[in-house]
Amino acid sequence: MFGYLTFYAHVDSELLQGYDVYLPRDVVVMTVRLAILLSVLLTVPLIHFPARKAAILLLFGSRPFSWWIHSLTTVCILAVVLVLAIFVPDIRNVFGVVGSTTSSCLLFVFPGLFYLKISSQRFRSLDYIGAAFLVVFGVVVGVLSLTLIILTWVQS
Repeated sequence: MFGYLTFYAHVDSELLQGYDVYLPRDVVVMTVRLAILLSVLLTVPLIHFPARKAAILLLFGSRPFSWWIHSLTTVCILAVVLVLAIFVPDIRNVFGVVGSTTSSCLLFVFPGLFYLKISSQRFRSLDYIGAAFLVVFGVVVGVLSLTLIILTWVQS
């Protein structure tokens, strides 16, 4: 963090790639890269399970278990991850998209939807209108930030 704040313009988005200039073929840097690779390889299955479960529940509801749906969802999620890994040149772009959409959802959309779901207020009450405005504002912020990120990708 302090290295990034100190050498802001000279730090790559992939921090370990910056060491190639000063320490080419260093054993410690290569070991850290190998450890990060191993960490990513072991993390993908842990993230894949809840993603697959959520996608199946979202798309197919409470249908009984089917190997066909399970396998198809697994292949689709892995294909999306593979396409992103191949075509997205920089991890900064992934963090930008995930951060913009996640922050707007967590800060605005989900609390508003939660309140609307549990509330027994009338449609015209001030609390109901405020919660609905929070949801709309969160969606607008998420769409605008995602649009700005995509525009910066296209321009660069």
